[in-house]
Amino acid sequence: MIISIPKSVRRLYLMVMFVALSYLLYYVMSLLQSWINPIDDYGIPEGSAVKAFHNDYRSNNDLSPEERLRFYYWYGE
Repeated sequence: MIISIPKSVRRLYLMVMFVALSYLLYYVMSLLQSWINPIDDYGIPEGSAVKAFHNDYRSNNDLSPEERLRFYYWYGE
């Protein structure tokens, strides 16, 4: 079996280029993903927080089917 040095070097060069370009594409996609993602505004609140939603309806066992359906459409639960 004859091993050609120039052919082996060419294959090694192509493999190295493939890995380098794959890493570059991964890095570019990561930058694009961080640019597109919205800012996380739902962290722990600072200062004095106010409760914005109050769940004032009774448990589901006390409600009639009509009231349960009305609360389902009202609250989306």
